[in-house]
Amino acid sequence: MSNALFPNLFEPIQVGCKTIKNRIMSTGHDTSLSVDGSINKEYVAYQESRARGGAGLVVLQVSAVHESARYSSHVLMATDDKFLPGYQEMAETCHKYGCTVFAQIFHPGREIMETADGLEPVAYSASAIPQERFHVMPRPLTKDIIEEIVEGYAQSALRLKKAGIDGAEIVASHGYLPAQFLNPNINKRDDEYGGSAENRLRFLRDVIARTREVVGDDFVVGLRISSREMDDQGLDMQETIAACKEVSSQLDYVNVIAGTSASLGGSVHIVPPMTVENAYVAPDSKLFKEALDIPVFVGGRINQPQEAETVLAKGEADVVGMTRALICDPLMPTKAMEGRFDDIRACIACNQACIGHFHRGLPISCIQHPETGRELQFGFDEVPKTQNPKKVMIVGAGPGGLKAASIAALAGHDVTLHEATSQIGGQVLLAQKLPQREEFGGLATNLLREVELAGAKVIKNSRVTREMVAEEKPDAVIIATGARPYVPEFENMGDMQVVTAWDVLNDTVKVGGNVVVADWKCDWIGMGVSELLASKGHTVKLCANGLFMGERLQSYVRTEMVAALHRLGVETHPYMRLFGCDDDTVYMQHTASNEAVLFEGIDTLVLSQGHLPNDDLKDQIADLCEVHLIGDALVARTAEEAVFEGLKTAWAL
Repeated sequence: MSNALFPNLFEPIQVGCKTIKNRIMSTGHDTSLSVDGSINKEYVAYQESRARGGAGLVVLQVSAVHESARYSSHVLMATDDKFLPGYQEMAETCHKYGCTVFAQIFHPGREIMETADGLEPVAYSASAIPQERFHVMPRPLTKDIIEEIVEGYAQSALRLKKAGIDGAEIVASHGYLPAQFLNPNINKRDDEYGGSAENRLRFLRDVIARTREVVGDDFVVGLRISSREMDDQGLDMQETIAACKEVSSQLDYVNVIAGTSASLGGSVHIVPPMTVENAYVAPDSKLFKEALDIPVFVGGRINQPQEAETVLAKGEADVVGMTRALICDPLMPTKAMEGRFDDIRACIACNQACIGHFHRGLPISCIQHPETGRELQFGFDEVPKTQNPKKVMIVGAGPGGLKAASIAALAGHDVTLHEATSQIGGQVLLAQKLPQREEFGGLATNLLREVELAGAKVIKNSRVTREMVAEEKPDAVIIATGARPYVPEFENMGDMQVVTAWDVLNDTVKVGGNVVVADWKCDWIGMGVSELLASKGHTVKLCANGLFMGERLQSYVRTEMVAALHRLGVETHPYMRLFGCDDDTVYMQHTASNEAVLFEGIDTLVLSQGHLPNDDLKDQIADLCEVHLIGDALVARTAEEAVFEGLKTAWAL
């Protein structure tokens, strides 16, 4: 469908035997919604949300092609006809909206992260070269098992075709099994599958050839590959382009991404956080387009339709992966087509509830849009109208209060949101001040727009008191007043400057040259404040009361922050419990050995010790009306809990 605002983004494209209605793709990504290897109702509803919202192409998460390919306990399986009904339901559901559906066919090789029973796996690869990130030592594949796996790809693709899926995407990206054969640092074989570049390509060539032979030309066959694995031991772009040129005659498209699962640094690019530039893989995909005669897809931090249009207009790709943009706002394509740019809920690449949930074995969601992954509970962006409208007062315009206000107003309640200060956003206003976390401020911007669209009233500089509640007589009050820094009791035996992380971020203190940051929570606050101070020339020692820095963060976010701290020369010390300080020494206790640890010559101690809820209002008004505490006002946690509790509480009014 041609669109004056987006002359390329909403144009159809022919890919093999299929016509995709526009250039917006939801790429294959893990969701943890599947629990038994099959597509269930929850996963169908999840992908239906993207199809309803206008995506042209949905690529399903990986489907294992062999029993040895179970890289996690939530993997889909395509190894038996018993799995066909789920794929069939998925295809029929998405096709109702004119959405094309491909499925990834997959073998991880040595990239196995966990097993269903908790036992260490028997993993296979081209050779017995250890995997660094998950500490897996694989067995070399025998020729018999290689043949089984090659046939597994082909038969899995055939099952997908029988189920009505439109195409299969062979996954050779991120250091998975086909890439392990291609990589001379991993493939040390001396048979026909190793040695020369031609031999190292043989496994992938056989997979593609056998798959094409089995499914024929009336089924799309594509390849996903990392342009660069972003690791010293990984494949580079010269190698991957050369491989694609050799096999492209039997492919309908190539899907270009970056990174590898094999190393901590390389894995960041599987789901790049906000520290990574938007659309950063597009220059790579342009080189693939120039080298190949088939369509080229690309992904990697393409969050907004304007960015996607630019990639297409510059000839860098033919189809654009916008996966997290669609997780955050499944209606993004429709809103873009209608020119409703301010209404698009832009992804902030926090990674907290999408890939962060997967790494914890939890179903996918989004901190901004907790309806994602919960479609069967909260529907498809449609709030049911209440039969009992209430007068609702919401106190505090942080993330929780904003979400509660929008949902309650959409349900038909009379909603007024009161904010005690002159700014909307709560602790988001602090979080966006951390280095390379500016995009986090988009959380408040997006939620405020939802409040405006829902029609809730917002009053700033309005501190709610018992007297105000008694006068206005609301039926319900939702208290979302956030939290304040927790300052624990500790031995303070001198004149050392002691400040909180909030003091530093608000720039209300002049910090000394030598700093200890005492980080109890092990999240982005302690690490971010350390980076901020180090970047300004302070000498910083970060002492974390945990196993390692950023222990509570999603691993890709943590890895990027650890890299920044290392480059800045910040000393990091885990297992540290704050004990006390005097004039120039901070005293810690090692939480494993219980021994004292001294940091001398220190000017300033910065406390990042968690938060206490601002919940005083609850007891003051408990006798006046229905009262609900949400977010940090209930228990100090993260923005994800605040937004979800805002949704859940307002939904239940």
